[in-house]
Amino acid sequence: MAQDDPKTLVSTQWLKNNLKHPDLRVLDASWHLPNEDRNGFTEFEMGHIPGARFFDIDDISDHRSSLPHMVPPVEKFMSRVRALGVGDGHQIVVYDSKGLFSAARVWWLFRMMGHDSIAVLDGGCQNGLQMAIQSTQAPQSFAIAT
Repeated sequence: MAQDDPKTLVSTQWLKNNLKHPDLRVLDASWHLPNEDRNGFTEFEMGHIPGARFFDIDDISDHRSSLPHMVPPVEKFMSRVRALGVGDGHQIVVYDSKGLFSAARVWWLFRMMGHDSIAVLDGGCQNGLQMAIQSTQAPQSFAIAT
């Protein structure tokens, strides 16, 4: 197994060891192709890694473009991630339900916006849950980051 790197890829064991750190933010970036008849947010509501927040790829994009999922304006990106409780100084771990699909896109987007402290969870949500990180269905509320 590769060594954990909080700027690229972390293991489920790393996440389990750091899950209660006050500066850690976990994002579920699950997104599915339209023909898959699945909804990332619905699946998030059914269960997710404790403390995770849902990163909506459809919402956090540039709706002025006729193309899907184009990079949003900086102001929109900052506004949306702050509403998720993510701000300067936070370590982010992003995952998706497929293991490595849409999480990589969110990792790239944060890096493009200048946030380097972000890693993809190796194996995604299913691997995380299988490693005995208890999933939760509890509604989450978050303070807006400054």
